[in-house]
Amino acid sequence: MSENEKKKEINLKNISTEQRNINTIDIDLVPTKEILVKINNEDKTVAFAVSEALDQITVLVDNIVDAFYKDGRLIYMGAGTSGRIGILDAVECRPTFSTDDEMVQCLMAGGENAFVKAVEGAEDSKTLGVEDLKRINLNQNDVVVGIAASGRTPYVVGGIEYAKGIGAKTGCIVTVKNSVLASIVDFPIEAVVGQEVITGSTRMKSGTAQKMICNMISTASMIRMGKVYENYMIDVQATNEKLVARSEGILQQASGVTKEEAKELLKKFGSVKKALISVLTNVDDKAIIEQALIKTKGHIRNAIEEVKKNG
Repeated sequence: MSENEKKKEINLKNISTEQRNINTIDIDLVPTKEILVKINNEDKTVAFAVSEALDQITVLVDNIVDAFYKDGRLIYMGAGTSGRIGILDAVECRPTFSTDDEMVQCLMAGGENAFVKAVEGAEDSKTLGVEDLKRINLNQNDVVVGIAASGRTPYVVGGIEYAKGIGAKTGCIVTVKNSVLASIVDFPIEAVVGQEVITGSTRMKSGTAQKMICNMISTASMIRMGKVYENYMIDVQATNEKLVARSEGILQQASGVTKEEAKELLKKFGSVKKALISVLTNVDDKAIIEQALIKTKGHIRNAIEEVKKNG
């Protein structure tokens, strides 16, 4: 065994998610219902682990919002389960909040094909992480968030090191303490979930924590960007029948208009946000509303105040 292999083995032994969970040692001997109870009991601990990291998540979100206002981007990076979770969060931002595909994105070790089939060795290359960031023209206005349960994935570490080198802000989502990633990023998030149900299977509790945190990061950032009014999804893209109905319902509930009025308003303005601003300000000049949204970078409450001043 080479020296590097010995170091890797020692490091894995010290990672909490690689240690045995005493609550599930007999999981292969019990009936199906008890297997599920054991998994469920472990899952119940994840939200508490995430709650312990809320202060860390807050700082990262605030810096992401600051980056967005400077036309920066949120770039997730990950491998395996972590990369897939980043991709899931990134791709949902467009239909939910009408972002462009550049604003929130995820780079996965091995590329898009690795989403459905593992690319052997890709996560072990720091160079690939750097190359992927160069390919998307990473700049100092961007925020790069590495997702890695163990906090040691070379692909992610290499990317973070490069990002720091060019002056971009960096964060991470890890599920262990004292990781390499947490020690080098500007804004670490450490949701320590403990031992997995199946030893080392970080697609389970670690993956759940990562998904919860990604949901928080993207959703809270978009709320701060004014893409939510009260708790309504006012930037939703009506790309199918269900979402058309949802758009009409949001407009009805948020403004008090009838269903027929909602349909007419959406037809005229083309979006829930613009239609809602029109109703709330009694201004039906589409150009004024669009200019206000441009000036406020799409922040609905700020745009409402702008329309009231100029309408």
